[in-house]
Amino acid sequence: MNTTQASIGMASAGAHETPPELVLHATAQQWLAAGRVAIDVAVTAHRGSVPRETGTHMLVSPTQVLGTIGGGHLELQAIEAARALLAQGPDALAALASTPRVWPIALGPSLGQCCGGHVTLRLRPLDSAALAGWSLSPPRLHLQLHGAGHVGRAIVRLLADLNVSVQWVDTRESEFPPLQAHETAHIERLCSDTPEHEVALAPPGTHFLVLTHSHDLDLRITEAVLRRDDFAWCGLIGSLTKRARFLHRYEARGIGAAALSRLTCPIGLPGITGKEPEILAIAVVAQLLQVANTVEVGRERMKADLNRVASN
Repeated sequence: MNTTQASIGMASAGAHETPPELVLHATAQQWLAAGRVAIDVAVTAHRGSVPRETGTHMLVSPTQVLGTIGGGHLELQAIEAARALLAQGPDALAALASTPRVWPIALGPSLGQCCGGHVTLRLRPLDSAALAGWSLSPPRLHLQLHGAGHVGRAIVRLLADLNVSVQWVDTRESEFPPLQAHETAHIERLCSDTPEHEVALAPPGTHFLVLTHSHDLDLRITEAVLRRDDFAWCGLIGSLTKRARFLHRYEARGIGAAALSRLTCPIGLPGITGKEPEILAIAVVAQLLQVANTVEVGRERMKADLNRVASN
């Protein structure tokens, strides 16, 4: 933690958590329903190099901060400003709801930040109108994760803090650990006696990750994925030897070379070594994000090409 981050932690006068966007939105709904008083700090515009883009939200109550607009002195000043507004009382907050504070900020030396860009913050009380104005970005990826063993659990612990959609499948209900606070909005747990059948129910463009306790299950689930032609990525835990054995069996079952070439096994971003579940999880989640970004870049290029064709 750097000095600025430490000062923010001390100045925030309470817990500061940074849940994923869907969880932040769900928490805002809960706070509103419970009548908790808070300020919604939103980035409404940005230009140049900035720590967070337009659409980012942070909730500030007298004792708690949820979300982040990028850290540093910008965030510290925003928290202090929000708490100063809260301290003015109900009449001032009612006026602020009608006329929110709009605060353009240059991220230069005066803030101790060298981003060089500009952001505009809007501070207003958390109410139904503020919440209706939130624009939720789509999940980075949809993942069907098979296996609730040590590595599967470590992966879910990382994904719990990311804006992703996950269906976590296992044949053993007892293997799922207690729910984490950040899981409920975007991680679905599913106990299924026939997990390979769940593959067919996943939407097009799904990423699949197979790491069950059974090689036979791995074989059946991965085969079901490879027989689809609309999956984004398929990762299978195991060694090169396991990969070779599985591919040999799939070839004998008539799966074509093009589909087989899309199987990623072993899994994990190259260069991250170690067999501890937590290390494997970091390598796999990094690989998932890299793959998802590549897929998204490809989609954007395709859209641009189609737009150019349509305009000619």
